[in-house]
Amino acid sequence: MIGLSTYSFFWEHSDRSPEPLSMRGAFEATAAMGVGLFQVCDYAPLDAMTEHDVAEAAAAARDLGLVVQLGTKGLEPEHLARHLRLAEAFDARLVRSMVTSPTSSPSLAQAGAWLDTALPAYEAAGVALALETYEQVSTADLVALVAARGSDHLGVCLDPANAVARLEHPRACVETAAPHVLNVHVKDFTFARQDGWVGFTFSGAPMGTGLHDYDHLLATVRPRDRGVDEVVEHWLPWQGDPETTVRTEREWTRAAVEHLRTTTEPPSPAPDRPAA
Repeated sequence: MIGLSTYSFFWEHSDRSPEPLSMRGAFEATAAMGVGLFQVCDYAPLDAMTEHDVAEAAAAARDLGLVVQLGTKGLEPEHLARHLRLAEAFDARLVRSMVTSPTSSPSLAQAGAWLDTALPAYEAAGVALALETYEQVSTADLVALVAARGSDHLGVCLDPANAVARLEHPRACVETAAPHVLNVHVKDFTFARQDGWVGFTFSGAPMGTGLHDYDHLLATVRPRDRGVDEVVEHWLPWQGDPETTVRTEREWTRAAVEHLRTTTEPPSPAPDRPAA
């Protein structure tokens, strides 16, 4: 399923917007585009919401016919337990997280121990936990962490753009993570020379216009065959003023959704036939 997230409305949610978008506003904008999934990802106001506020937000999503996923950072068991409770309130079947957070950078051994504590409750609730590919942890180490748990409810949230900051090639990130992918973050990216030709800027681009070989991701991961959701994000630079930035952000979102709707996953390869 195609989805949007709070990162699809990054600037419109921010205090730099003349009228910051509420969660309900993002839900309504998503439904208006004919998109049926919204990922509430790294959305600070969620942590301050009361049970009543959460129930109202969950009801608004249901009224609009939206499937909700959640996203956070960190693997501390008590933190993951709170987000499992939030997931249950939203009827969410997936929580995206990251090994590191603003308050913790655990070793892989510590991360594994935390997962071993938190994961049984996710399994019992039928909620998947997807750990995002990010520069703080190599894709190979992240996959090893996931594979060692051997759980159908633990996998990878694939965002190959992030791995570039670790000098990993996006295609290599895709190929390493492919068997374990439970969620895909969709954004395009490009390099541009800085003014004066002193260095480069690695930044976002409208989907389908940058360096992301999304056809390779589709062929390698096969998200649509496997029922893996594709969630739109952006790395949109500030456009000089709030109105232009918000308008451009909406344009990028519409373009990304259209790109996903008009691309097709290649046919599955034919199985090898046994020799006669």
